[in-house]
Amino acid sequence: MSSHRQETVRRLTAPDIAARKGGVPVVCLTAYTAPMAEILDQHCDLLLVGDSVGMVVHGLPNTVGVTLEMMILHGQAVMRGSRRAMVVVDMPFGSYEGSAEVAYANAARVMKETGCSAVKVEAGPEVAANIEYLVKRGIPVMGHVGLRPQAVMVDGGFRAKGKSSVERASILDDARAAVDAGSFCVVVEGVAEGLAREITAAIPVPTIGIGASAGCDGQILVTDDMLGLFDWTPKFVRRYADLRGEIGKAVAGYAEDVRQRRFPGPAEIYFAKAG
Repeated sequence: MSSHRQETVRRLTAPDIAARKGGVPVVCLTAYTAPMAEILDQHCDLLLVGDSVGMVVHGLPNTVGVTLEMMILHGQAVMRGSRRAMVVVDMPFGSYEGSAEVAYANAARVMKETGCSAVKVEAGPEVAANIEYLVKRGIPVMGHVGLRPQAVMVDGGFRAKGKSSVERASILDDARAAVDAGSFCVVVEGVAEGLAREITAAIPVPTIGIGASAGCDGQILVTDDMLGLFDWTPKFVRRYADLRGEIGKAVAGYAEDVRQRRFPGPAEIYFAKAG
């Protein structure tokens, strides 16, 4: 037997993330593939296999068309590519909002087939009972309040939430209901800055902001947005790179080399051995 042992890395869990309330902010990004997950893993506490994969990878107009099979496929890939970060998989539209039994069957399938550590659902008073049902049966749940992408058809588009007093109260109630049901943390998306701080102060579990406030207990962005892979990005995204431009330059260089017969060159060609 070899004397060399592979270093054991403990993956972060729901209690680890929950314990970060009010402490060092939780670093989160989305991941959909094994190679990207491997890059992100050393820097992130939590990787979310978001249903945003439908728009980012599959070219869908919104997240409504994302299927359970798509989420499982990408969840498996992210688990293969990561070692340390907690991996959470989004429950897609239509997979958890009905009966608690159906929500459990779908969430259990995601957990078993991917090996992920938790699932995420877009929370609200009508979903709270299902969150509680899942948590009591051993499935950690991350809630999501504020701008809810799966409700885009009802809302008529993606727009910031919490600008009116009625809407603020409703979102705060949603967050409290998600926590009371057992969510170990709550994503707060696209809300007025003051409301994000109010929610963070009001609930005992970490808030993960996206288009919310630096006062949240953590932050998440769609990785492809942050890396500048799209022409347009939402107001709340800070671009840390321009990979779209870099990829464009690289592909243009390759195309020109191919057309001018400069590629492949001697360094990229196999030659027969003499004799």
